[in-house]
Amino acid sequence: MAISTRPAPPRSGAITVTGEGGPRRRSSVLRWNWIGGSFGWLWLVVVMLPIYWIVITSFKTRANYYAQNPLAPPTSPTLENYRQVIEADFTRYFANSLIVTAGATLPAVLISFMAAYAIVRGSAGSRFLRTVNGVFLMGLAIPLQAVVIPIYLIIIRLQMYDTLLAIILPSIAFAIPLSVLVLANFIRDVPKELFESMRLDGATEWGTLWRLAFPLTRPALVTVTIYQGLGVWNGFILPLILTQDPAQRTLPLGLWSFQGQYGVNVPAVLASVVLTTLPILICYAVGRRQLLSGLTAGFGK
Repeated sequence: MAISTRPAPPRSGAITVTGEGGPRRRSSVLRWNWIGGSFGWLWLVVVMLPIYWIVITSFKTRANYYAQNPLAPPTSPTLENYRQVIEADFTRYFANSLIVTAGATLPAVLISFMAAYAIVRGSAGSRFLRTVNGVFLMGLAIPLQAVVIPIYLIIIRLQMYDTLLAIILPSIAFAIPLSVLVLANFIRDVPKELFESMRLDGATEWGTLWRLAFPLTRPALVTVTIYQGLGVWNGFILPLILTQDPAQRTLPLGLWSFQGQYGVNVPAVLASVVLTTLPILICYAVGRRQLLSGLTAGFGK
């Protein structure tokens, strides 16, 4: 009876090498980046620990917060803190922040988009547009804290103090420079042949702007809108300086007033923080892909 001497197939994870001495097997070695992985998990814990503490504390009662371990889950979760925050004019502060954010972000992005298109398409032969581009770039070097007093005096002269419009107009001015820079870099990546073909088809500059540049720069527009919206939503200096009436407060200023109102009632303050953060998380979840693509595609060259 014949016996088969067929060599066994190599095991998974092994590499077969044929040489003078016959087939040899060499085990593959997986090199793990233990240092990088350890620092990654450590950074994840550092980032998630404050968020975890804020969320669980917002469901604790005032007595349980001081009696329990700060990192321990609540033994008897309650929504009393959220009820107190909502009853303390939170809805009014939320509506004011929504009006200010929409009223400042949408006009700023619209103006920046048209300005970026004009700068990219006409700056080669226009000294005026080059000067305007330089002015926008200079605006990036001026911090809000350096001009808050002139802004206050201008708002007083215009008799707009203690109104939401007093917050909206300066927010638009400070959102335009960075938006123009991002959108201009993105529009430059659009092939010039597309613009020339639109012109040959008889399209005007206005038609080219909305039918060609607008659809192709949508990721950058979403990126700029979310970025500027977050900046206006979290703004604190302008509402603090330009408003005094509690009815005109925005959410960041409202959180500051909650802290004074509740004193050491930390769970109520953190409940207001959770409610303030929810719109930001929703906006990020909706525009996450557009945001990431807009951050990278505009600076691809």
